[in-house]
This record gives sequence, C-alpha cells and structure tokens, in this order.
Amino acid sequence: MIIVTWNGRQYLEPCLAAVAAQDGVEAETIVVDNGSTDGTAEFVRDRFPWVRLVTLESNRGFAGGNNAGAREARGRHLAFLNNDTVVDRGWLRALRAGIDVESGFVLTTSRIVYMHDPDIIDSAGDGLLRWGGAFKRHHGSAAHTANESTEVFGVCGAACMMSRDVFEELGGFDEDFFASHEDVDLSYRARLRGYRCRYVADAVVRHHVSATLGKLSPFAVYHGQRNLEWMYLKNTPWSLLVRTLLGHLLYDAAAAVYFTRVGLLGTFVRAKWAALAGVPAILRKRMSVQRSRRLRAAEIERHLETRWLSMKLREKRLDVALRERTP
Repeated sequence: MIIVTWNGRQYLEPCLAAVAAQDGVEAETIVVDNGSTDGTAEFVRDRFPWVRLVTLESNRGFAGGNNAGAREARGRHLAFLNNDTVVDRGWLRALRAGIDVESGFVLTTSRIVYMHDPDIIDSAGDGLLRWGGAFKRHHGSAAHTANESTEVFGVCGAACMMSRDVFEELGGFDEDFFASHEDVDLSYRARLRGYRCRYVADAVVRHHVSATLGKLSPFAVYHGQRNLEWMYLKNTPWSLLVRTLLGHLLYDAAAAVYFTRVGLLGTFVRAKWAALAGVPAILRKRMSVQRSRRLRAAEIERHLETRWLSMKLREKRLDVALRERTP
C-alpha cells in the first residue's frame, strides 16, 4: 500500500491507524514524503516505525510520488491511498477480492464518501465523457445509490488497487501530469490494452477531499485543465478523436464560461496554453500508446458517457456548495 503525502502530517495519524487495523489481508505500507517541511518524516518514524518511509528531496506530485513508492513495493498488487483518508477495516480485502485476472479485471476502485458526511458519495470510480472530460461516478449522491459493484471506466487514484505487472507494463503514472487526471490517464491506457476496472462497493473510504489540491484553487484548475487536454489527445483513438473534436472544443468553451464566472479565467487560459506547448511531447507519447492498443475505437466508445452537460453542471453545483459549507 502506497500513501503519498506533502505537508499533510495532520492527516496521517488517523489514516495510518486505519491502515494498521485492516482485516484479512497482509500488506506492507509505504509512505512517500514528497519533500514535506512540516516534520512528516520524523513523525512517521517516531509514531509508525512499521511503515516503510521513502523520502524525496522535492515535491514530485501525486504521479511522481506514487511511482517512487511503487518502485519500493514488493507485493503482487499495488494499492494507492490518499493521505487524507480513513478506510474501513475490510477495505483492502474487498479491493483485492475484486481483482480477477482471468476476466480482465486487474484494476479495482473504492466507494469514497465524504469525511464530514459519509452518507454522501464523493466518487464511485471514474467515468469519461465522450467529449473528453472526466467525472466522478455518483458524485454528490446518497451513499446507498452506489451499493452495487460494477465495471467502470477507471479508478479514482485516491483509493484503488491494481496488478503490479499491469502497472509496470503501462509504465506507471505519467509524471508530466504531476497532479490531476493521472489516474484517468493510467486507466485509459489500461483500457486501450483490454484491461478492465471494477468498482467495489464494499471497499469504503472516508475522504477529506482536495486537502492537497484545494477546492477550486488556481493550482487545481491549472493542472486539471492542462492535463485534461493531454489525457484526451494522448489516448483517444484517431477515429474517435476526429468524431469528438468539435464537441471537445465546445466542452472547453463551456468550461471557459464557468471559470470566467468564478474568477479563474486567467488560470484557465494559462492551463490551455501550457497544454498546447506540451503537444509535441504528448504526440510522441501518443504514438507509443496507440501502437500498444488492443481494442478498437468502438469498444472504447461504448464505455463513454454522452450526457456531458447535465453531468458537469451537477458536479460543479455540488463543488460550489461544498466550498461554501467547509472552511
């Protein structure tokens, strides 16, 4: 199990205590300290000597931190967990039980609920819109609406598991993403190779949500809007890219209107400019991704959500409400 932290010492005690209480499965726990300045490394060494601590000299983001942890891991499966979470006792066992290599399910993802209100879902796995945006399944819905385990497009990186062999085959998380959409990108690359992801309803995790990224912070908006473009261009098969490009541009235009209304248009524009500057590198990565693709575009398309406007409007309304309710 790999937990990346950056100046998140205040979250680690309940997180690691819950990890230590896991039932029915043996696992090593690796904490990756992403160059924290709040005494995280000393705290972990003193309070949790059973944890393997990996200290990095600088903040390498969610992607780089998790890749560093994965290189140190020794198990056949890799579980990734945010530092601002508290997991149920059976969480790890449930995720492991959801993996079934013979049927292609080599990724599993959790039922993530809010720390302040565990009756409300934050994420029941990730979905992907036909026009290129990602979304959290059941975001803002009552927890009981996500009682059924099912196949989903991809994992939410806050609390998930995957086969180590597949993670290494995919080359891990793309470290150029730093933070945001790296889990969607990894899931997309896995699906292009024919691997599947299962949402496991019994794998319950309470989550503070955006403790590091911040709720609608310039940092979160910049990385989210830049990485969205890279994820879309890097992974979408050409025939599907051609058929969805106009819709993707309309999706971006709608996002520009939204970020203008909330005072973050400048951040949005900088993100898109950075995405454009990164296109040559993304096209080189795209060549490798598409060469290794095993599924036809039609097989990918049937997993994409078409109701993009209602989905994103609902998500944004909930995020605004949450920002107003919490400090």
